[in-house]
Amino acid sequence: MTHTLDLTSFKPKAITPFPITRGDWGTAPDGTSVDFTNYYMTFDGKPFYGVCGEFHYSRMDPSRWDAELAKMAAGGVNVIATYVFWNHHEEHEDQWDFTGRRNLRRFIRLCAKHGFKVIVRMGPFDHGEVRNGGIPDWMYGKPYEVRSVDPGFLDKVRDLYAHIAAQLDGLYFKDGGPIVAAQLDNEYMHSSSPWEMTTGITDEWVPGGHDGFDYVHALRRIAEEEGISVPFYTNTGWGGSPVPDDVLPLWGGYAYRPWLFYAGPGDHPITDEYLYRDFHSDDCPRNEAFDPTYEPESKPYACCEMGGGMFSSYNYRFVLPMKSVDAMANIKMASGCNFLGYYMFQGGSNPIGDGIYLNEGQLPKISYDFQAALGEFGQARESYRRLKALHYFGLAFADRLCPLGVVVPEGQSDVDPADTDTLRWCVRTDGERGFVFIDNFQDHASMPAKHGETIEVALADGSTVTFDGIGLAADENCMLPFNMDLDGVTLVAATAQPVTVIRTPGAANRTFVFMRPEGMDDCWFRFADGTVRRISGDRELFDVADGEGHAATILCVSRADADAMTVLGGEALVFAGDAVSQDASAPSIANDGAVVYETDGRVVVESTRPTVAVATYPAGYLEGVPADGDVRLGDAAAADVQPTVTRHSDTRYIIDLPDEWLTGDGVDDALLRIRYSGDIGWLWCGGVLVDDNFCNGDVWEVGLKEYAQLLADNRNQLVLTITPIREGANVNVESTMAARMENAESTVAGLGSVSLQPVYSTRLAKA
Repeated sequence: MTHTLDLTSFKPKAITPFPITRGDWGTAPDGTSVDFTNYYMTFDGKPFYGVCGEFHYSRMDPSRWDAELAKMAAGGVNVIATYVFWNHHEEHEDQWDFTGRRNLRRFIRLCAKHGFKVIVRMGPFDHGEVRNGGIPDWMYGKPYEVRSVDPGFLDKVRDLYAHIAAQLDGLYFKDGGPIVAAQLDNEYMHSSSPWEMTTGITDEWVPGGHDGFDYVHALRRIAEEEGISVPFYTNTGWGGSPVPDDVLPLWGGYAYRPWLFYAGPGDHPITDEYLYRDFHSDDCPRNEAFDPTYEPESKPYACCEMGGGMFSSYNYRFVLPMKSVDAMANIKMASGCNFLGYYMFQGGSNPIGDGIYLNEGQLPKISYDFQAALGEFGQARESYRRLKALHYFGLAFADRLCPLGVVVPEGQSDVDPADTDTLRWCVRTDGERGFVFIDNFQDHASMPAKHGETIEVALADGSTVTFDGIGLAADENCMLPFNMDLDGVTLVAATAQPVTVIRTPGAANRTFVFMRPEGMDDCWFRFADGTVRRISGDRELFDVADGEGHAATILCVSRADADAMTVLGGEALVFAGDAVSQDASAPSIANDGAVVYETDGRVVVESTRPTVAVATYPAGYLEGVPADGDVRLGDAAAADVQPTVTRHSDTRYIIDLPDEWLTGDGVDDALLRIRYSGDIGWLWCGGVLVDDNFCNGDVWEVGLKEYAQLLADNRNQLVLTITPIREGANVNVESTMAARMENAESTVAGLGSVSLQPVYSTRLAKA
């Protein structure tokens, strides 16, 4: 089928200033300034494509912070957003704790080490599925309402902000630090959370707020008076939250919504999150998730809460389709978003309070894995690997992408989400050049593979660009360029996705890296001189020139190779996975979950395999990579170290780890992998809850290295308890005394398997 788009009357996007930064706080000591247009963020006037990942420092043992931040940087993230949960720092009134996993200052300094910009989401209310949304329990009994302009509450906010300011001192952008923004409260006048101290007794919620702009302005005044000197502020825009004119509104999109089932289980509806729209158009269709109180063309469309994963609530348990995440990124980028923001990008574990669990009741007590791109214990998920292609593109080509307008072909915004046959596509362009975005993923539905599609775009100058031979596998997405400048060589069109550009050491030409989308019927490159290059295999490396002295190198890789690829310093590519081609100049790797990142001047390769195939472009970039590409990370015998499991009952098991569980050569961590049936799984050590899980049929993984001392103190013994699924349950209260007892017709609980999976890593030097 042929699809057409007419750009002959298209006008380029009008770019105007959006002056929300404070000049004195928005300029670094080296003179670099941060600012905004109505369409994108800038540094020294140059477009900046933001890729923001949420990472809650207090939800992770600090021994993991450095590596996880390095993984995020390797994944193309350049901004970190983090909540400051009030009740994680002042659980008891006037008793503050900024140590250990609560050490906000150390976390921010590590963010700076890895080159991130930072957005601090300071509360006082955060939500984040934490107990009371972060409001301490002791606030419940105060003679004023929280999230209000009552002087008593604002005095407590002042104390909170003063303590945060002490942690952030000297780390602001104006000081040469990474902090560029702060968020005050969260989803004010839109959402709240249960008062956990009364949940189960009454249906009582933390107030959602009703003071409008007065409250937001009061928080900002207090923050600045206490020394919080950020260049700009952000605000969640959805749900009617008050967004001041001089604040950056941030948006999001969730296709998997456990909160729909807080009152009980049910069927999840198909959502419209995978339809293209122009979110930067005043005519953009409004809905519950996007109904701004301002004209969309006056401010950037930026995100902070795209579904980078999703928690399983008690009444809605599911295994997240990992391809949903980069499909969402494709939709947002195509729809005018110049600042992608994921919630969460890094999963975590809730700390335990003084006699209470600091979570929200509909979630596990400890686990906040969120099925995120990077898991609770650092696991690199399929979504992490797939997102890199889009992130690298945004970072490498920000100056080209950010100014481009959005053109949504007729009918695309009105596609029924249940329609799985219609090709979904959109264009970002200036009228002459740009990118065609295609999505073949829909939440809660099965999309068939697409074949035999053609797209014709009539450009502003009257010429036509044709994309024929388009195909796309089920659940895939892609982006195809037209009239793309490759250092002077014009790529008229291609059915391959641009990923990044690098200049290898000593090379005369830059190398433009492309990816062949999975399921593409005919992968080709067409150049202005009439040359057509078809890609018949998984990879191809070739040079192009225009006869006028312009030249470039093109490396086209498969989807699997792109997922296995990490860009290092804009000058090299590292591929790590299962099997590697002997031709190291154009490596081919099937990914096995290996992750590559850089920290402290070394390139770290981490995997659950003791030997990983590694290749680099250019060849020989890393020391220690043998000719066959097989890099030994550690001793394979470590995988033979397995726990002993003793069944006490169907709902209770004792797991004994051997003494050498973390001592194998190259072993950096060990994942306890549990398969079980039942309602909830609980893992204990010495009476301390280590982790918990709502059973959803997937394997439950628990990283153990941060519990090494606790395990040693308890003879390396863990206890697994399983809350069974009870069918026909009732509570018998027919007693003359106060007796109550639960009876059930049947119960479902049992352990399938427990295994210990070593996590290996090694550090390689650059040649």
